[in-house]
Amino acid sequence: MTSKTVLAAAIAAMLLAAPVLAQDAGGTPPPPPPPTPETTIAATEWRAVPAENLLVIDTTKGRILLELMPEVAPLHVERIKLLARRGFYDNIPWHRVIDTFMAQTGDPLGNGEGQSPFPDLKAEFTFRRDAAMPFAAAAEPAGARVGYLHSLPIQTQPDAVFATSGDGKVHGWGLYCPGVAGMARDEGNDTANSQFFIMRQAYPALDKRYTIWGMTVGGLDVVRALQVGDGENGMMASAQPDRMTRVRVAADIPEAERPAVEVLAPGTPRFRALIEEARTARGADFSACDVTLPVQVTN
Repeated sequence: MTSKTVLAAAIAAMLLAAPVLAQDAGGTPPPPPPPTPETTIAATEWRAVPAENLLVIDTTKGRILLELMPEVAPLHVERIKLLARRGFYDNIPWHRVIDTFMAQTGDPLGNGEGQSPFPDLKAEFTFRRDAAMPFAAAAEPAGARVGYLHSLPIQTQPDAVFATSGDGKVHGWGLYCPGVAGMARDEGNDTANSQFFIMRQAYPALDKRYTIWGMTVGGLDVVRALQVGDGENGMMASAQPDRMTRVRVAADIPEAERPAVEVLAPGTPRFRALIEEARTARGADFSACDVTLPVQVTN
């Protein structure tokens, strides 16, 4: 990859209430409709995304909501928040978009060569997971565990390694599923700065090669609707790029105006049911990218 070029999500399905059915002509009410995902999820199974860890990206195609993951990439999350709070990302184009891959932005020059005035960041390709992190397993391939940390699909060493590791933690890394947000960089590992990308589709070849810092919890359809590049390697040639019109941390938006996001909590009964449904459907081909965690967004 050259000069801040990279590589495209999963999630953010809005739940719709079942329609109300009228009684038939004889006055006998029809049988109730089958349960929808919304009606099978108990109120206690929803997890609220903290406003401090919710990034709100308004674009020319609509709104994208990203859950920030400080446990996975604290330096990169800090940088994203800093730039959002300074208005750096406002009106910046999506300068590189590849249809079945990803959408990239964060370059003030719009040509893949620009960045913020702040220093480049040290890579955070992996992280250390401790027993207190809210991890929920979805599969256990040989010598590993695959599951979710909050809304982010991850892979990690098994819990048995806690007892033998020097720091009481295990190795983990995010998986490049649809909706995952990663940091663009130059050839060097420690060259990420302000440019980032959001996956339009899964791309496991990026795992442990580009820092993951967030997960789409609203607006994956917007990510997939962004103008695709008509130039080399997905860059914009004659095509008019879409733009991020405003980027803010939700905590900085007045409470009456800020979006509130709830995601199905990993480890709950409905979560386990979704995993089993996907495992049954996919069989040996199952991966964490096959599961879309239900999301509720208000405002």
